[in-house]
Amino acid sequence: MERLNRFRGFCFSSFCDNIRTYLVTLFLLLFGVSVQAQKTVTGYVTDSISGEPVSYASVYVKSTGTGTRSDDDGRFVLKRPSVSTEIVISAIGYVEKTVKLTSGSSTTLQIQMRPADYQLKEVVVRPKKERYKRKGNPAVDFVKNVMAANEKNDPRQHNYYSYERYEKVTFALNDFKNNKIAGKKYDFLSAYIDSSDISRKPVLNISEREKLETIYFRKSPHTEKTIILGKKHSGMDEVISPQGMEAMMNETFKDVDLFKNNISLFTNKFVSPLSSIGPSFYKYYLADTVVLEGDSCAILSFAPANSESFGFVGQMWVTLDSTWFVKRARLLLSTNINLNFVEDMEIDQSYTRAPDGTRLVQRDFLTTDFKLKSNSKSGIHARRLVTFKDQSFDPPEDMSIFSIPEKEKLADGAESRKEDFWKERRHEPLQGKENLVARMMTQLRSYPAFYYTEKVIGALVAGYIPTRKEKNLIDLGPMNTTISGNSLEGARFRVGGMTTANLNPHWFGKAYLAYGTKDKKLKYLAEVEYSFLRKKEHQNEFPIHSLKASYNYDIDQLGQHYLYTNKDNVFLSVKRKRDSRVTYLRDARLEYTREFYSGFSYKAILRYRTQYATPNFVPFLKMSEIEGEYTPVKDYSMGELEVRLRYAPNEKYYQSKSYRYPVSLDMPVFTLSHIVAHKGVMGSDYSYNCTEFGFQKRFWFSAFGYTDVILRAGKVWDKVPFPLLLIPNANLSYTIQPESFTQMNAMEFLNDQYVSWDVTYYANGWIFNRIPFLKKLQWREVGTFRGWYGDLSKKNIPTAENGLFVFPEGSYVMGKMPYMEAGVGIENIFKFLRLDYVWRLTYRDHPHINKHGVRFSMRFTF
Repeated sequence: MERLNRFRGFCFSSFCDNIRTYLVTLFLLLFGVSVQAQKTVTGYVTDSISGEPVSYASVYVKSTGTGTRSDDDGRFVLKRPSVSTEIVISAIGYVEKTVKLTSGSSTTLQIQMRPADYQLKEVVVRPKKERYKRKGNPAVDFVKNVMAANEKNDPRQHNYYSYERYEKVTFALNDFKNNKIAGKKYDFLSAYIDSSDISRKPVLNISEREKLETIYFRKSPHTEKTIILGKKHSGMDEVISPQGMEAMMNETFKDVDLFKNNISLFTNKFVSPLSSIGPSFYKYYLADTVVLEGDSCAILSFAPANSESFGFVGQMWVTLDSTWFVKRARLLLSTNINLNFVEDMEIDQSYTRAPDGTRLVQRDFLTTDFKLKSNSKSGIHARRLVTFKDQSFDPPEDMSIFSIPEKEKLADGAESRKEDFWKERRHEPLQGKENLVARMMTQLRSYPAFYYTEKVIGALVAGYIPTRKEKNLIDLGPMNTTISGNSLEGARFRVGGMTTANLNPHWFGKAYLAYGTKDKKLKYLAEVEYSFLRKKEHQNEFPIHSLKASYNYDIDQLGQHYLYTNKDNVFLSVKRKRDSRVTYLRDARLEYTREFYSGFSYKAILRYRTQYATPNFVPFLKMSEIEGEYTPVKDYSMGELEVRLRYAPNEKYYQSKSYRYPVSLDMPVFTLSHIVAHKGVMGSDYSYNCTEFGFQKRFWFSAFGYTDVILRAGKVWDKVPFPLLLIPNANLSYTIQPESFTQMNAMEFLNDQYVSWDVTYYANGWIFNRIPFLKKLQWREVGTFRGWYGDLSKKNIPTAENGLFVFPEGSYVMGKMPYMEAGVGIENIFKFLRLDYVWRLTYRDHPHINKHGVRFSMRFTF
C-alpha cells in the first residue's frame, strides 16, 4: 500500500547532501582552486596560577581575524601568514593576551592566561581553574533564578502578540581572495568579493534571500498566522525547487529560542543553557559586571560539562535586579562536538524590555562556516540576520486574520516586489556587496561551461532532466529508474517523464514505458491529473486538491512494498535473495486527493485491478477434492474503493517533483485507511474489507540522541486468497529501508491481522565521543529493533471447500511468537555511510533464510 510523506532514509540522505553541498561543488567543478602557503602554529593555553588547561579560549590573528578556539585540553592549531604578525588570546574570566609572532618564531607556543577577579554584589568570583562544583555555586543559583523568570517575561503570555519580522540569508564562498580562478574569463568575479563576519576573510556571495513578514499570535484559542509581505531570492540555488529550498533553509536555520529546553539547529537538538537540565549539563561561571544600555548586568558564562555534547559555549548578559532579564546572549559551538560540515558558528541575540517588563527580541544574528572536510581549503560562509520591530500586544484591527486557512499566506505581489519596496521596508540596509548577487549570476550564466554545469547538477538533485532551457514544459525521469533488473524481467529499461506547470498550471500528465529483456513484455503507465488549484511548478506542490486518472501495467513483487522509493530503483537491483514472488498487475484507478493547511488530508481511490499468475514464480492454484491435484487459475480481479485519512500537524518537508522528504519528524503522523470490495460489484471476484492504522514520531532525548518510532496495525475482515492478505515487507536488498525486515524472505508469513513496530535509536555519538580513538572518527551509534506479530484466521487457510489459492512454498502461518530482528550499527562513516549488523531473533529454523547480515545506507546529516 502506498504511504505518503514518510521519512525516506536511503533516498533522502543522498538527496539532502546534494542540496547542502551543491553551491560549493558547482564552484569546485568550474574553478581550479589552490591556496597560498600558510604556516601552522600549535599552542597550549593554561592557567598561570593552577597550570590547568584553559578550554574554549579564543585565538585569532590580529591582522586578518582568522581564528580558532582551544579544545578541552587547552590545545589549538592556527594557520597564520608567513610574515610577522600578532595573535590575540582571550577566554572567559581571564585577561586578554597578545603574542607577537615573527617569521622565526617557534611553531609551538605555551600561553599562560592570568585570571581576573570580579566582584558581583557581595559574591567574589575567582574563575581560576579548579574542580567545578554545582552545589553551593553562586552561578548555578543565579541561572536558576533566570530560568524561573522565563515564563513571566515571555511575550506569548499576553492574549495577543504581533510583530514585523525581517530575515536575510546569504551564502558565500569562503576565503575567495586566496584562490586562483581558472581562466581569465572569470576575472570579473574580483569585483564581487566581500568580507566574512567570523574570520574577516574575503568571501564571494553566491546566494541571497530576503523575506519580510508580519506574525500574529493569539493565546486562546491558540493561533499563529504569518502574512508574507515580500520575498525574493537570487543565486546558484535558483535551480533547486524554491519551495523545497525554503523549507530546508527554515529547518536548518531555525529561529533560536534561548528560553526553550532544546534549540533546533542544523536538524539537530542542542541543549539550551536555560534548559531545565542545564545545571546538570552545563558548567556556569559569573565572570564580570558591566553596564549595558543603562542597566547593570552580570555576565553569565557557560560551557558543556562534556565538550562533545550537543551544547553551546557562550555568555549571557543578565540584569542585576529582581527581574533577572536577559539583555543579550552569545552562543558558539563546542570545539569537540560531533557535527558534520560546520566548521564554526556564532549566534548573537539582543533583547529589550516592554514597559510591562515583557522580553522582546530585537536582533538575531547567526554566522556559520561550512566545509565538506575539516582540512578543506574551500567552504561556504553563511549569514542569517533576523530583526524585529512594531511589536504589539494589542489585538489586530482585522481579527479575520486568524480565520485564514494557511499558516503562512503570501500577500498579493509578495514575490515580485521592486527594489524601492525593499529599500523602504528593510530593517537594516544590505551590507557590502550583498546586493550584487543577481548581477554576478547573470554574468556567470553567460558562459556555457557554468550554465551547463549548473543545469547538470540541478538535474542530479531533482532526478529529472528538463527538455528546454527556459520555461521547461516536460521533465524526463526519474533517472534512477532508467536501468534496473529483477528475476522475472532480467535487465529492465525504462523511459518516462511528466509535464510541468509551464505547459498548463491545472492539467498534468505522466507516463513511462519499460521493457524486460528476459520476459520480453512491455510495461507502461499513462496518467492525467487535474488540479483545482493553480500550480507554480509541478503537480505535487502543497496543498494538493486534484482528480487523477491512471492506467498501469507492470510487475508486482509480492511481499516487497517499496514504501520509500521506486521498485525499479537501480540501487535496489542487487539482492541478497532471488526475487521469486513476482506477478503481473493491471491497475486502472481514479483518485481524488484533498489536503488542508491544518495537516489533515484525505484520499479516495476507485480502482479495478487484475493480477496475473506467473507459473514459474507465483502460480494461483486451487485445491482439488482429489488429494494431490490442483486447478490452476490464470488471474483474479478486484473492484475496490479505498479511503485514506492522514493527520500530520506542523509537518515540514522538502518538496521535490515526485516526493516529499520530511525535514522534521518531531510532530506525530497518524494514518487510517480502509479498503472495501463486494463480490460481483465492478467485476470483483471476492468480497474484501481491510483496515490499517499507523503512527509515526521522533522522540528526542536532549543530549542523548533521538528515536524514530513507527507503529502499524491492520486487519482483513473477509475470506480472501493469499495475495490479498497482510504480508510483512521483506527487504531483499542490501540497503537499509525503514519499515522493512532485512532477514525475512518475501511472503514468508501470511496474516489477516497484525501489529508491527520499527524503532531506531540514533545516539549521535554519545558513547563513541567518550572513547579517545573513536572520538576522532566522529562515528555515531545506531540501534534498531523491528517486529511483526500476526495471526491467520481459519477461514483464510486454503481447503478444497473454500476455494482459496494454495499457499506458495516457503510461506508460513505465524505462531504465538512474533517475528523480531535487532541490529546495531555505525553511521557517519566518512560522513555519509551507515553500516548495520542485523540478527534475526525468531523463526530461525525456517529453511533458506538469512540469520544475520550486514546492511548499508547513505545518510548525510549535520
